[in-house]
Amino acid sequence: MKDQIIIKNLEIFANHGVFPEENKLGQKFLVSAILFTDTREAGTTDNLTTSIDYGAICQFIDQFLKNHTFHLIERAAEALAEALLLHTPGLDAVELTIQKPWAPIGLPLESVAVKIRRSWHTAYLGIGSNMGDKKAYLDQAVQALKEHKTCHVEAVSDYLVTSPYGVTDQDDFLNACLKLRTLLTPYELLDELHKIEQQAGRERIRRWGPRTLDLDILFYDDLILGNPNLCIPHVDLANREFVLKPLAEIAPYLHHPANGKTVQEMLREVAT
Repeated sequence: MKDQIIIKNLEIFANHGVFPEENKLGQKFLVSAILFTDTREAGTTDNLTTSIDYGAICQFIDQFLKNHTFHLIERAAEALAEALLLHTPGLDAVELTIQKPWAPIGLPLESVAVKIRRSWHTAYLGIGSNMGDKKAYLDQAVQALKEHKTCHVEAVSDYLVTSPYGVTDQDDFLNACLKLRTLLTPYELLDELHKIEQQAGRERIRRWGPRTLDLDILFYDDLILGNPNLCIPHVDLANREFVLKPLAEIAPYLHHPANGKTVQEMLREVAT
């Protein structure tokens, strides 16, 4: 659990609402924020530059909500949370509450509020290609993720030539793994990966068949998810040396949340 810096009921006059008069005349909003960060260094050095300046955060929130107009406070909260996480070094997560004291519903009401929590997540991806210019396809995928505003590529393994898995009557693969810090949910991340595959001309004709680009979510934080469209950790991860080998380059001591084994341990087992 991270340390917390708490901002409570910051008053902001801004123009948000479904009705035209709300957007035109404006109204008061109350914003509370819990900033999840590590305050240890600031606590031991008494140096503001090692922490998050809550005064600067209040100014940021005030200007953001005044410079944008949204119909829904749900959208205002979502956009503000993303902006804070993208622009605040050392901020791992934020919990936001936006209150609307005078919601125009025609009934006596103290306030209505939306409360959300958003955070950075760590994902590990497998990438592969066995058609055309394989290296170029892998390079393009890495670059596309680097350019996505809610993704930071933190590490990329070496590219590894491997024999095909499952269906063997096809060309060798070029495989790699990468570590990603992202604000996307697992399903949003999956959608983005499919878009990148489509941009590379990926066609899903034959299971385990040849492909220009293959992008798989291997791990997402410590999440265990079983769904017909998405399984995390990757369902066959422990049996795939071509995945475990490059993954061990960048995360040898990462633990599988289900079986408890490290990537290095799983690689030793599959290689024997």
